[in-house]
Amino acid sequence: MGRAPLGPYREILGADRIGRLGTEAERLQTPLGGRTVWNINSTAAAGGVAELLHALVPLARALELDVRWLVIDGDPEFFAITKRLCTRIYGAAGDGGPLGPAELAHYRHVTDVEAGQLSRWVRAGDVVVVHEAQPAGLVEAARRLGAFVVWRGHTGSDVPNEHTRDGWAFARRFVEPAHATVFLNPQHVPDWAPRPRVIPPSIDPCSPKNVALGGEVAAGILAGVGILAAGPGGPGGGRLPVTVPMPIGAEVTVRRPATVVRDGPPPAAGTPMVVQVSRWDRLKDMAGVLQAFLESGHTGAHLTLAGSEVLGVCDDPEAEEMFEDCRRRWAALPDRDRQRVQLVCLPMTDLRENAVVVNALQQHASVVVQKSLAEGFGLTATEAMWKARPVLASAVGGLKEQVVPGESGLLVDPGDVGSAGKAIRRLLDDPALARRLGAGARRRVDERFLPDRHLLDWAALLHDAVSVVTA
Repeated sequence: MGRAPLGPYREILGADRIGRLGTEAERLQTPLGGRTVWNINSTAAAGGVAELLHALVPLARALELDVRWLVIDGDPEFFAITKRLCTRIYGAAGDGGPLGPAELAHYRHVTDVEAGQLSRWVRAGDVVVVHEAQPAGLVEAARRLGAFVVWRGHTGSDVPNEHTRDGWAFARRFVEPAHATVFLNPQHVPDWAPRPRVIPPSIDPCSPKNVALGGEVAAGILAGVGILAAGPGGPGGGRLPVTVPMPIGAEVTVRRPATVVRDGPPPAAGTPMVVQVSRWDRLKDMAGVLQAFLESGHTGAHLTLAGSEVLGVCDDPEAEEMFEDCRRRWAALPDRDRQRVQLVCLPMTDLRENAVVVNALQQHASVVVQKSLAEGFGLTATEAMWKARPVLASAVGGLKEQVVPGESGLLVDPGDVGSAGKAIRRLLDDPALARRLGAGARRRVDERFLPDRHLLDWAALLHDAVSVVTA
């Protein structure tokens, strides 16, 4: 993976913030002494971990830090087990399947095979950051190679229950050998976690998903992929391809239409749109968003539920099932409601193209919803907040850290569909409130959830790591 140019970040963050980041990176050069920082996760595409690494690794390399990224492999049974495991750590039953001796044996087999490859890259004194439960079985192997090992959790439950305990009972044996652990918020830290820290994630303001597009360009992209009706004079006349310049890297050309389940023509660009962009995952509660939208009673708006194409994310075996559940619910609606709701699957063939379409959706939205039943952090909410969109989110996980009610968005109980519906109606009916919350959301992301703060937090941890491996 290459290095990101610092110029575009300097334009957004300012010279002082970039200067502080550069100073801290220089301070790390001597103690790191040529060591490599390795990140290990389970997919290079989609999901919060991949989003973070695509942003942070090139930026860290631009600061002359040797940061790299490895992705483990696994079979469908392995990813079914780890999906179940992550869902349990969230505090939900998931598919209800077991995490018993057979599952443990298969998990060990896959991670042992992957661990056997580590010696090709990892050297004594390196730092290895193992992200989430899927590759947690590599922690001990990395320690044996002489690395300082950090396990980075991206899931957790605000209120631990029997499902959380079941998940941690499986994962703890693999996580506990780590030298240190990192979590998204304090409520997700188990009492046994070794040397825990809390480091919230961030978004990349220069990425295709977060670069400013402009309303006309966003509408043109959405018309091209089939989400909006084509308007007169828009970019490309509502046809593909649509090409968008980028501050970093090559321009992005949107060439592939989305797969859209809808009854009737697409909504006009001027139609208010409520949007949730998520994985097709039971914990993202797309069905609950559908119900809340209908209960809002607002008949002049349109709902878009958007996720990746259901076969496009290798470590999420439930995606197809969850999409089909939403499709069945949509099909059962009365005609007048079915015509105001569309389900969208976005192609994953080109990740930058996918990101630009998500960007356009978030930027075009009148209201962005993140009605998760459980959440590690919720980067899609952060992305929408950066675009100054009014966000309605569940009061769970990291969403509570991002959204200050009445200042940078609205929060509702994740199980209270009626309150979510009323909040959607409130935001649609009060444009002044929506604008004020959107402006507050943009400020909060600028202050707390951009990559310079994130990298400074990791720099502090790396100073500690180097002191351990050199002791």
